[in-house]
Amino acid sequence: MATTLAIVGGGRVGRALGRELHRAGWNISAVVTRSAASARKAVRAIGAGQPFGGLTGLILGANVALISVPDDKISDVARRLARVGGEEWRGKVALHTSGALDSSVLAPLAALGVATGSLHPMQTFASRMAPPLAGVWMVMEGKPAALAMARRIAHGVGGIPVRLHNSNKLAYHAANVFAAGHVLALLEAGVAILTHAGFSRREASTALIRLTRQVLLNFERFGPAAAWTGPAARGDFGTIAAHARALQNFPREYQEAYAAVHRLGARVLARRPEAMLTQLDRALAPTSGKGKHGGRARK
Repeated sequence: MATTLAIVGGGRVGRALGRELHRAGWNISAVVTRSAASARKAVRAIGAGQPFGGLTGLILGANVALISVPDDKISDVARRLARVGGEEWRGKVALHTSGALDSSVLAPLAALGVATGSLHPMQTFASRMAPPLAGVWMVMEGKPAALAMARRIAHGVGGIPVRLHNSNKLAYHAANVFAAGHVLALLEAGVAILTHAGFSRREASTALIRLTRQVLLNFERFGPAAAWTGPAARGDFGTIAAHARALQNFPREYQEAYAAVHRLGARVLARRPEAMLTQLDRALAPTSGKGKHGGRARK
């Protein structure tokens, strides 16, 4: 059964979902952004829809409103949508795509009889490419009718729906940040250290991506214990202490991060976390926090 979808927000997530749902046979109606120009751009990316540079009552012609705006704008958008439609919203579904917020942020619409929920693709959306959504986990929470619609959307784009309780949404999103955003920061720090040591940036990034890819492959194939490598996995605390001293030539965040990820690794990977944490404290204590303040690594 075809469903009519209105999209509020022309960002990467909204465009990606709209495009895939259009290909799956959904009717895309209003596409609303902050300006007519950005709305037209979003419609071109989606391949369907009518562009609007501001909220419009024509949104009410859709069964489902997909709100894909920055997190700090969602509650305001919900209030404005409630004013636009009033009681005409009753019986419809509204979903937002935030990874951190739950459906309570859509309370103004829920008060009008809207089934509210959230649907977040566990996928990164870089500005230069539109990633595929097939096989991507789609995390959802909300009211029963909203969950049913979120599940339909997930299946419509080839995703895998997973339900969370709304109280777990922030912790869920933190896990995403650990595995995506923080990995990128660690890789970039590694690139800076290698370029300081004499690598070209291209050589450094290629080498570390290959190294990281192999660790991830090992993790996928054999699990965390077998994939864990490095001085902590070997119990080589002398090398860890030497690394910490070497990192004094870099901004202090490098040394702080090196210490923090070793302690985290001990907590989640070591057979005897407390014993390893004690040894790490000894290895890291003499130089902890003595790196440079601020700035980038020296070239």
